[in-house]
Amino acid sequence: MTGWTPTASGEQADGNRMARPLLARSIEQNYGFSGDMVDLDSCTASIRRGSKSFHIASLLLPRRTRQAAHALYAFCRHSDDLIDDPGRGTDALERLRHRLDRLYDGVPYDYACDRAFARIVQKHAIAKAIPLALLDGFAMDMEGRQFHTIGEVKDYAARVASTVGLMMSLVMNEGDTCTLARAADLGLAMQLTNIARDVGEDARNGRLYLPLDWLREVGIDAQAFLADPRFSPALGQVVQRLLTVADHHYQLGHAGIARLPADCRHAIRTAALTYQDIGRGIARNGFDSINQRARTTLPRKLALVLRAMRPTGLVAGVTRAAEATPADPAVLTMVTQAAETFSNARAATPRDPTPASLDNVASILLRLQVQSRDERRAQRQERWQKAGRIA
Repeated sequence: MTGWTPTASGEQADGNRMARPLLARSIEQNYGFSGDMVDLDSCTASIRRGSKSFHIASLLLPRRTRQAAHALYAFCRHSDDLIDDPGRGTDALERLRHRLDRLYDGVPYDYACDRAFARIVQKHAIAKAIPLALLDGFAMDMEGRQFHTIGEVKDYAARVASTVGLMMSLVMNEGDTCTLARAADLGLAMQLTNIARDVGEDARNGRLYLPLDWLREVGIDAQAFLADPRFSPALGQVVQRLLTVADHHYQLGHAGIARLPADCRHAIRTAALTYQDIGRGIARNGFDSINQRARTTLPRKLALVLRAMRPTGLVAGVTRAAEATPADPAVLTMVTQAAETFSNARAATPRDPTPASLDNVASILLRLQVQSRDERRAQRQERWQKAGRIA
């Protein structure tokens, strides 16, 4: 199994389809003036709650791109939460597909994330195949699918993560094949890092994303492991091997960041370095993702924000190789469809090539310090309350 394939016969022809403009909304929907900003505020609240790492990185984006990124995140997060909800109906995925049809028809359902996402996919010529592939990834999770090879693992990662990288590249107005391929590489790398970090948590929930053939090679029976998840040096070898594959895609992804608008590179590099640092944490833990979960501390995140202001030190040969490296087979079809759709209806979004200023970075660092102080205060209060209950 390699590369993306649609879930239904009609989706291949529908995949290159662009979204229609939204129909005029009623006064009630517009809150008496314009509901667009209210929708975006709701999306921003979603990313602030759901992912501190992505929220920090998004603060470094120029306003127009940051708003689009929040809309993308909110729709993806809302969809993911719906699929993960234990009380969801059996038709949850079909309902999401119908919602996607509606927003591409320009008549989204009455959800802030649907309305915001509908505006983004229409404005930035995002082929319908991309969010459809994301829903395919959710279907894999619902089925509890296991993966026999690293190629199959990448096919899954392409759907649930590279799709987001592709859409982010498009909202930055970069839709050529090479840039999209490198954005997809970054998505693959981040998802492989997620899988390596969450081996124990996933196994305790009955899920296994490691390649079954790699497990067999080191003498691990997948079903026995799921029944009793324990760390072993053999399992550590598999996790290390997965992170080595992730590092390959990080290298390609970092080379592609140079192709993005200057005012967006700092943010994307921050996200990439933060996830790479999670991989480094797994290595420091002896590749044991069963008994401990690698995390990036707030001071470390602050250091990575500053480090990301400068391009990653790649040798010239790596950069040249990245220019000539085709898209991974797992993402090739999606990259091709995204590039074709974008070139047929190139978004005319003006660019401001000014990089993030030191003032912006300083402002973000102050926000993070306040966040850290509030978290410490909440932890102290929790300890006091616990001590009071014991007394």
